[in-house]
Amino acid sequence: MTVGRLAPSPTGVLHLGNARTFLLAWLSVRARGGTLLLRVEDIDGPRVKAGAFEQTLEDLQWLGLDWDGEPVLQTARREHHRAAAQQLIDRGFVYPCVCTRREIEEAASAPHERDVADGPVYPGTCRGRFASREEAEAKTGRTAALRFRVDDDEVSFTDEFCGAQRGKIRGDFVVQKRDGNAAYQLAVVVDDAAQGVDEVLRADDLLPSTPRQLLLQRALGLTRPRYLHVPLLVGADGLRLAKRHGDTSLRYFRQQGVNAADLCGYLAALSGLRPRRGPCSPRELLDGFDLSQVPRGAARADDHALL
Repeated sequence: MTVGRLAPSPTGVLHLGNARTFLLAWLSVRARGGTLLLRVEDIDGPRVKAGAFEQTLEDLQWLGLDWDGEPVLQTARREHHRAAAQQLIDRGFVYPCVCTRREIEEAASAPHERDVADGPVYPGTCRGRFASREEAEAKTGRTAALRFRVDDDEVSFTDEFCGAQRGKIRGDFVVQKRDGNAAYQLAVVVDDAAQGVDEVLRADDLLPSTPRQLLLQRALGLTRPRYLHVPLLVGADGLRLAKRHGDTSLRYFRQQGVNAADLCGYLAALSGLRPRRGPCSPRELLDGFDLSQVPRGAARADDHALL
């Protein structure tokens, strides 16, 4: 039986793009009678907004999306993340790094060169510099993060929506932050494996993260799930949804009197699941659902059409 997951981050409000991806993930699992879990990825402490968790659950339920079991908070699994980081230390896959973001940018051959998954490309300053985290911290007086040692800068894999991929990894990446908490790449790999997730459907802005996660799965001896990366929902101008497009949150549309059936029908039409707009519920889309109906290119949203 398929086990999928919805994994919202409570760093802001749920917007149209999030809703479309969650709808497709829900349909993919429910259409095959699978289990769908809800994991709230709240490990990015400074960016977590008060009340966002409750608002996200309310928005998902309003849209008609359900899940199996109780929601899991990622922060409740910190000890599991730390145990995985220790395994990586024991197996020699990681090393301590005391570099600041500014130092990384200044040391890089192209200071403003960025990696789409992890920010500034790390030039390898601390690789082989210290024998242990304790030595790094004793010699520098700084708290050390852990970086994964990337020896294969390209990882080939098949995405079951996008097809064959040659994933580039530019530079060693952080798996545990200075505060001892796991970085996104490690936490999501550990939690997917622990929850038995075997299907990950998410937006294609996370496609560059997949090669990193595959390396971590290999290093930790974890099973690899099926990956399906669907195109982002963009604004009418073709650019990623942002403040320039106005308020595209589900909360805003609810406040404007838009009902869930109209919004679901709108997302279904944008996703190629229905030939034209019309009110419907997620459950009405299950019969005959086929992910191949979803266009390969980014879907353009005109939020004014909902009002």
